[in-house]
Amino acid sequence: MMNEQTNDSGKILTEEVESVAPPPRARVDLDALESGGESDGQGEPARKPDYLDGFLAQRPPAAAAGEPGGEIYEGVIEALKEIFDPEIPVNIYDLGLIYGVEVADNAHVVVTMTLTTPHCPVAESMPGEVELRVGAVPGVGSAEVNLIWDPPWDPQKMSDEAKLELGML
Repeated sequence: MMNEQTNDSGKILTEEVESVAPPPRARVDLDALESGGESDGQGEPARKPDYLDGFLAQRPPAAAAGEPGGEIYEGVIEALKEIFDPEIPVNIYDLGLIYGVEVADNAHVVVTMTLTTPHCPVAESMPGEVELRVGAVPGVGSAEVNLIWDPPWDPQKMSDEAKLELGML
């Protein structure tokens, strides 16, 4: 093995060596050992084989009924996916007409939605149908639909499944 160094004049000096000493092992502060760490009997801390015990078995906390993933919220989304636009063979959720679903603590559900255009032939009947379907979801106390026009709907709001169904992907 060669060891290279430079001297003051910039020349490279080489020295041949048989071997290099291994680097020292990492050391743990003794205060850390005294504060609850275990030792392997040689002054080195021993790693517990179960250091992840319980961590991997933990399950995420269950979502509240009104939060995404919760029973009421997911029931409302499923109900919305059963309502189809009469002109486009895609449900209103995947079509991107639903801008928001909020579930209050008292199981009052507010759906914020739009339509493809203000002159849509179902502009008068669609919000009522959404309100009836959402109100029929088990656990929903009352339902309200807010029909908004800003921001306006555009095809980019559609899910990939809807775009695929309509041949847009």
